[in-house]
Amino acid sequence: PEPLFSAPVTLVPRRGRCWRPPRLPLTAAGMAAAAAAAEEGADEAELSLLECRVCFERYSPGGQRRPRNLPCGHILCRGCLEALGGPESRRLECPFCRRACGSAETSDCLPLLQLLELLGPAGGSLPSALGRSRGAAGPAPTGLGLQLSLGGWGSLVNPTGVAACRRSGRLAVAHDGKKRIHVFGPSGSCLQRFGERGDAGNDIKYPLDVTVTWDGHVVVTDGGDRSVKAFDFEGRGVLAVQEGFCLPWGLDATPESEVLLTDSEAGALYRLMADFQKGKLKKCQMIQSRLINPRGVAVSQTSGAVVVIEHLKAQGPNSGSTRVKIFSAKMDLIGQMDSFGLNLVFPSKIYTTAVAFDKEDHVVVTDVCSQAVISLGKPEEFPVFNPLISHGLSYPIGLTYMANSSLAVLDSGDHSVKIYSST
Repeated sequence: PEPLFSAPVTLVPRRGRCWRPPRLPLTAAGMAAAAAAAEEGADEAELSLLECRVCFERYSPGGQRRPRNLPCGHILCRGCLEALGGPESRRLECPFCRRACGSAETSDCLPLLQLLELLGPAGGSLPSALGRSRGAAGPAPTGLGLQLSLGGWGSLVNPTGVAACRRSGRLAVAHDGKKRIHVFGPSGSCLQRFGERGDAGNDIKYPLDVTVTWDGHVVVTDGGDRSVKAFDFEGRGVLAVQEGFCLPWGLDATPESEVLLTDSEAGALYRLMADFQKGKLKKCQMIQSRLINPRGVAVSQTSGAVVVIEHLKAQGPNSGSTRVKIFSAKMDLIGQMDSFGLNLVFPSKIYTTAVAFDKEDHVVVTDVCSQAVISLGKPEEFPVFNPLISHGLSYPIGLTYMANSSLAVLDSGDHSVKIYSST
């Protein structure tokens, strides 16, 4: 008969041996040999469980070998995931079932990370599987428990910013839906939707960030027409500012209802002073220049200190980094730390996307690499490392403190706002 294959087939053996139960008589020696073989098989099964099925490298808590879940349920290491996603890392196919997904749909495989943490060496300075750092400087982690989750796909679409009204407890979320701003009450109910998608004066083309002033106005940066727009909580437009901005991005409000604004393309930080009740701009003042792609900004409600996140550009895919800069109320530079410097405190790449001050004046940032929220300490002791939230987040890009000191985190990975409080 004709052979099944016209060309020779080469079988590439996998690392390790395939274990089969030995056929031995039920004697003491046979039982001991069977037990030894079973133990060897258990070791082989453990090795199979703890290695990536694409590159056959052992998983590790951090870096390129951190295990990641795909929506289909298969698990790959981060390095293979990035390789499959290509230079832009937008879409990829599971190498096992060919199901397509986006990089934002992947998440850490917590059971494997917990197993790695249990099997890893005790002590030392290796990163913990859950994102904490053993032996790192700074205070012990403060636990925050999830109390409420708002939104989700369909309610919020690719959200970009979140802000809290400290007087009423309401939350404003900017997203890419038909009505760009959603206002949630303290209990989680949606109270209002406004900001139509369009070209009219009070429409919002593409919201990048949002803040709420102390006098109760919602201020939005619109990247679509490079403007800043203010609304009351009923959705009525009260002011639109176009002062020659290149790309207005991050926002935060001071206790005096002034607004700090970053211009990402111009590399500048502005202070907007306006009478929102009358819809009148008083002054738009540049207070800092020569910043590199600034986005997130926060102002301390007590000391007036300002923190800005710069996104540093670099050549090649996945080679960008971030830098956190802290200024005094008089805009004197107090300190700064980039991703490389933070690596000296926390042995993993950190890419910060949002920043806020807590009630004790600690600088708090989101990190999309470890999917965590981290406190970097007060400006005078910056930076220390204190993980506040180290699991349960997919792609955190925004955060704000509420009137009751709860922390609201905007998670664009599952299009939700997650509210945490001390446990």
